[in-house]
Amino acid sequence: MHALVIGAGIGGLSAAIALCRHGHRVTVIERDPTWSVYGVGIIQQSNVIRAMDQLGVLDAFLDAACGFDAVEIFVPDGTRVARLPTPALVEGRPSNVGIGRRALQAVLGDSAKALGAEIRLGLTAEALEQDRSGVTARFSDGSEDRYDIVIGADGVYSQTRRAILPDAETPEFTGQAVWRYNFPRPEELDALHVYNGPTGVGLVPISADTMYMYATTPEPDNPRYPLQGLAATMRAKLSATAPAIRELAEQITEDADVVYRPLEGMMVHGPWHKGRVVLLGDAVHATTPHLGQGAGMAIEDALVLAEELSSHASREAAFEAYRARRYERCRYIVEASLAICHGQIGRGPAVDNHKATAEMFAVVSQPI
Repeated sequence: MHALVIGAGIGGLSAAIALCRHGHRVTVIERDPTWSVYGVGIIQQSNVIRAMDQLGVLDAFLDAACGFDAVEIFVPDGTRVARLPTPALVEGRPSNVGIGRRALQAVLGDSAKALGAEIRLGLTAEALEQDRSGVTARFSDGSEDRYDIVIGADGVYSQTRRAILPDAETPEFTGQAVWRYNFPRPEELDALHVYNGPTGVGLVPISADTMYMYATTPEPDNPRYPLQGLAATMRAKLSATAPAIRELAEQITEDADVVYRPLEGMMVHGPWHKGRVVLLGDAVHATTPHLGQGAGMAIEDALVLAEELSSHASREAAFEAYRARRYERCRYIVEASLAICHGQIGRGPAVDNHKATAEMFAVVSQPI
C-alpha cells in the first residue's frame, strides 16, 4: 500500500515506522515548516518501552532517554507517602523513561526516514477525495497524489476528523492547565516524583543532568497568559505547594522556557474511520497528562493499526478490528486521567494518586 500520514508528531511517526516495517510505502506530511516541538520532556512508561521494542527503535530510544523504575507519591505538605516499584515489560530494560520531546522526535523521525518514509514539511491536505480504488489528496502547495489509505494523526484539533466525521465529539476544556519547565537534575532524583494537591506537581528525570517539572493548575476561565512575565506567573502558581517545590520554583526565571498549555479532553465513541481514511492518537482520544499516557496510547495505536492492516484482506475489517482492540484501553485512560483532573479542581471527588497510578500500570501492562 501507499499510505499518507497526516501529522509528523509522535503518533504519525510511529505509524510511519510500523507501516514501513510491514512493507508499505509511506508519505508523512506536517503543517509546521520548522517541525518544531516543545523543549521540555515527556514521561514514557512501561508499555511504551514495550511498544518501542516492537517498533524496532528501543536502543536508540533508550540512548536518548533516562530510565527509572519507581514512582514516589507525596502529599501536599511534601511528605512522601509511597514509593511504587513499576513493572518492567522488556527484560533487562527500565520500566519508565523521561525523554526530551526534541530527542524523542529525532529518534522517531530518523527511524522513519531510515526505513524509507518520505516526510514533507510545511504542507497540509486541503481535500481528500475517495473513490473505490483509493484517495486523491490535494495539498496546500497545489500538488496532489493518490494513496491507498490516509491516516489522520493530526492531533486534538484534527482537520482530518472534521473532514470525515463532522458530527464526532470535539475537544472540551477541562478547567485546568499544565505548566512545564526544565531544571538541573539532583543526583537523588531516581524516580518520578508526584505531588498531590489542588496544584499537582511532578518531577521527571530526562537525562543524567536534566529533569523537568510539570504543574497542573485550576484555570476556570481558560486565560491566555502573555509571554512577558510568564516565569513569574508560573512561580506564583506554585506558591502554595510543598516547600521543596517552592524552593525549586525560584529557578523559574526565563519566560521563553516556560511551556503553558490549557488541558482539553475528548473521546470519539463512534467510528474512527470513514472509507479509506482512519484516525489515531489525539485525533480520537485526547487525554489530559495526569497518567502520562497520551503519547503511549498514540504509539500503541500505530502498532495495532499496522498489525490489523497486515492481518486482514479487507481494509474495512482491518480498521474495525483496530478500533475494537484500542477503544476500551483508550477510553479508560481518557476517563481515569480526567477523574484526577476533576478531583484536583473540585469538580469531582479527590482521587488517590497512589491507587490510580497502580491501577493504570496494571491496565497498560496487559497486551495491546
